[in-house]
Amino acid sequence: MPAMQAAVQVTCNRYTDIVSKRRFHLLPSPERFKNITLLGLPIMGGMLSQSLLNLVDAAMVGSLGEAALAGVGLAGYANFMAIALVMGLGVGVQATVARRRGEGRHQQIAAPLNHGLFLAALLSLPLMLLCWFNATNIISLLSQDAEVIDIGSEYLRWRALAIIAVGCNFAYRGYWNGIRQTSRYLQILVAMHVFNIIISYGLIFGHFGLPAMGAAGSGLGTSIAMFMGTAMYFLLTWRTGRKHGFMRSLPSLVDIRFMLRLSLPNSMQQFFFATGVTVLFWIVGQIGTSELAIAHILVNLALLLILPGVGLGMAATTLVSHSLGEKNPQEAYRWGWDVVRVAVVTLFLMGLPFWLAPQLVLQVFTQDPHLLALGEWPLRITGLGMTLDATALVLTQALLGAGASRTVMSVNLGSQWLIFLPCAYLAGPVLGGGLLAVWLLQTLYRTMASVIFAIMWRRKHWTDIQI
Repeated sequence: MPAMQAAVQVTCNRYTDIVSKRRFHLLPSPERFKNITLLGLPIMGGMLSQSLLNLVDAAMVGSLGEAALAGVGLAGYANFMAIALVMGLGVGVQATVARRRGEGRHQQIAAPLNHGLFLAALLSLPLMLLCWFNATNIISLLSQDAEVIDIGSEYLRWRALAIIAVGCNFAYRGYWNGIRQTSRYLQILVAMHVFNIIISYGLIFGHFGLPAMGAAGSGLGTSIAMFMGTAMYFLLTWRTGRKHGFMRSLPSLVDIRFMLRLSLPNSMQQFFFATGVTVLFWIVGQIGTSELAIAHILVNLALLLILPGVGLGMAATTLVSHSLGEKNPQEAYRWGWDVVRVAVVTLFLMGLPFWLAPQLVLQVFTQDPHLLALGEWPLRITGLGMTLDATALVLTQALLGAGASRTVMSVNLGSQWLIFLPCAYLAGPVLGGGLLAVWLLQTLYRTMASVIFAIMWRRKHWTDIQI
């Protein structure tokens, strides 16, 4: 990635000139900004590519009609619930790899990856079987529309096949991010997404000699691309990670317990968060099918901002954990706030089109005047609210890097399940506030989470955690 590094260097040089002239101090010092950018930019690029892939899928499926869009939306978030149980492995692997690297234990750096891959296989197989044989029952819990249930259940079956690949990919991502070679992760992810778009397009519409499967083709195409990504990760890590201990030994029971202790709280947080998003879709579905269809587009557009923010947070995971491994908690504390400052500026700039020209953005996905009117103000709120959400997105990942996974789980789940979802149900379907009221409440609850995480970070109780 020489071109990317050169671009970062030019940006940092310009930023140095501005800071030296004291025009503003909105971002960290030039050297720290460079460190954050070199580490975070490839992760952000990977997260952004995931967001764009979601949007491309939504655009392709949206051409099949409202029922297809709603069915794929519901099935996608039901699948998210399943893969959430293995997503925490990525954070556990990344935090441990970065800590071992900071401690100078180079021959053991890849050991956490071995543990993560073993757990990915162990946890994924029963989840795959559960979703495959119960897809119709799962979607029936979320919608009463027969056409939506039929489309959604078929899509869920094909997506469920790749749960094991998703778990492995998250573990590999944790390893490469932990050793600060994030460009590798970006290269594989972009290649995987290119394959995904081509294969899904062929399977949805019957091009390239492939069968025309409709919305279900998007699910199968995504699963095929996920397995291709796993194969690419394995080949790359086999060539370069053997010196770090990759695939040189089987994990012991102690190793498995340690990785579970570190990863399970985050996996449970991701699961209940994903379940909460699915419940949110159920709440929106009680308002109307049109609201459900536009909500699928709105959430994918929100991910266009959220995932780069999480990407910067994952850079904080590595920086914080590495500093703690070097026994320098004050440096870890500074990294947390520095990454927050970069994220606030980044998400503000990225969110500008959402609240300045929401109709133009939504017209990429639908031309229905009713859906455009429903989505206009919720999208404006999304664009403005992401700046307020930046602190929570970054400090969540920073605290995970410090090993405070249980605390992060408690705050996120408490604010989502005890406050936001009950209020959203009351304000939306019960009191008739509609989609707009639900989206306003979502922004308020994420702002509250940002305040809580900021207080926790300032108190520094996380500096005493050993991993």
